[in-house]
Amino acid sequence: MRILVTGGSGFIGSHLVDKLKDAGHSVRVFDMMPYQYRTDVEWYKGSLLNYDDVRMSMSRIDVVYHLAAVANVKDAFNEPLYGEAINVRGTIHILEAARHSRCGRVILGSTVWVYGGTDGLDMDESTPLSPPPHLYTATKIASEYYCHSYSELYNLPTTILRYGIPYGPRARDAAVIPIFVRKALNGEPITIAGDGLQFRKFVYVEDLAEGNMLALNEIAENKIYNLDGREMVTIRQIAETIQKLVGNVEIQYIEKRPGDFSGKDVSSLHAKAELGWEPKINIEEGIRRYIEWFKENEDN
Repeated sequence: MRILVTGGSGFIGSHLVDKLKDAGHSVRVFDMMPYQYRTDVEWYKGSLLNYDDVRMSMSRIDVVYHLAAVANVKDAFNEPLYGEAINVRGTIHILEAARHSRCGRVILGSTVWVYGGTDGLDMDESTPLSPPPHLYTATKIASEYYCHSYSELYNLPTTILRYGIPYGPRARDAAVIPIFVRKALNGEPITIAGDGLQFRKFVYVEDLAEGNMLALNEIAENKIYNLDGREMVTIRQIAETIQKLVGNVEIQYIEKRPGDFSGKDVSSLHAKAELGWEPKINIEEGIRRYIEWFKENEDN
């Protein structure tokens, strides 16, 4: 199968590319940054904001994984116009180009943050979404609605994957676990926004990439799946786990971030039932693997 991965040079995208290539697919990466992890991948340099770039990249493509986005919530908060442009207009550029190129399906990387404004704690794919408290969440919900509209109006099959908080090798520096690990290894205090009791079900990036691979199955057409971790873990527990693995590390508390996602218990049972997916790596093992990778790459 000929597959385009937008954002394929990034954290989740690069692991997905590895999985796709290992499975025998032909892969093209659409990204402003080169794909640096292997040599058997085609790289197309382009911007999501340039429709001509997007459309040209989709020539002879069977499936598009659309993962390129402003993924840092702080960046979306600080630069809302840019966040909207990349996350929302970028998505409609992908969908429109896929429609004209007769691509077989668009698979969108969304987020469990879409549940952030919804009342209650337990969430699944049937949970109605409420108005989002954060601009980042609003851009993701808009992208999901665009996918629904293109499926209905133009018969373009789409699949929406709502990711939990990913972590692991190649993670962007601004994510919480890389920040904590870097500070701990440098002998600096780990700082937590708020009381640290906000929780996430962190998902190891290779588990997440496997879930993306399984979404190629025909059963996933025009479906939504949560791909979240299996453990509810507080930010305080993350800090304490790193403290345990690294050694003597101080933990400090600072003011809570505005619009922060306090956490929901998001069910991934739908993905298990239809795709056969469930996460395998627990949080302590995943952090241990990330620390090892981080040390090796800091030395190179």
